[in-house]
Amino acid sequence: MTASTGAGSREESASHDVVVVGGGMAGLTAATFTARAGVSTLVLTHGESILRRNAFLENMPGFPAGVNSRLFADMLRAQATRNGAEIQTGRVVDVSGSLDEQFTVTVDADTEAVAIVEKRDSDAAANAGAGTPNGTGRAATTTRLIHADRIIVASWADIDYLDGLHIERRDAGSKTYLDADGVGRTSVPGLYVAGRLTERYHQAVIAAGSGAETAITLIHDAEVPFYNDWVVPEGYFTDRGREVPPGCEEIDATEQGARQAASRAAMREYFAEPHEDVQRTHPSLVDDELGRVERGDW
Repeated sequence: MTASTGAGSREESASHDVVVVGGGMAGLTAATFTARAGVSTLVLTHGESILRRNAFLENMPGFPAGVNSRLFADMLRAQATRNGAEIQTGRVVDVSGSLDEQFTVTVDADTEAVAIVEKRDSDAAANAGAGTPNGTGRAATTTRLIHADRIIVASWADIDYLDGLHIERRDAGSKTYLDADGVGRTSVPGLYVAGRLTERYHQAVIAAGSGAETAITLIHDAEVPFYNDWVVPEGYFTDRGREVPPGCEEIDATEQGARQAASRAAMREYFAEPHEDVQRTHPSLVDDELGRVERGDW
């Protein structure tokens, strides 16, 4: 439903089980876990993740020779959409409501961010493993009201959009952190936090772990049947007289071979050519608000 207002049009969106605010390391990892658990997941992203400023990732588990940070960010995004998460572009300006009455997220259009995401999605569509139609990165063209049962806050570092919820936070100079219980719950029931806002160490792998931990906390709080997110060989549980626990999956040798072949094909495609995105740096160092470095400098 779309209605006109004095400042433009407002679109009422369908409801989701969870909205993740922030499409960086923590947010996309959280979205992958919630979506795989069957929780309807929408990621709202604005601008670019700080992950893309890295020249190269040397300490990411599973990449013994390191990996291009912008390529890794693309792969993370594709993984989330491939597992069922939806990603939309827009700047969150307000979160209101409660766990009992649902939350309402107000999202403003962001023309520049839309252009960035549309280009990235166009590039990703050419990759064999680039996800599903859910990864179209729908752009915001109006102010939208999005409803959700629960919220995961994984943005950095402006969280003024949470002012109406009177959430407990800690100011530390130019940075603000949200108080949490150690596994992602904030002082507001139904609102969770992951990544840098939890005052964790500023490392990509730690942000990923925080996102996964918060997602699993939310899954349990929502009383979604869930044991672990495991894919195991056929008979791992059933040959011991056990039912396959919720969240787990048994696959036979044929299915295992098919998934391994698809994985190899996707990885070959991702790593076939150098990533074409321009290197980023801190925006204060260049005359470009996104921190893009001139190609001649790299």
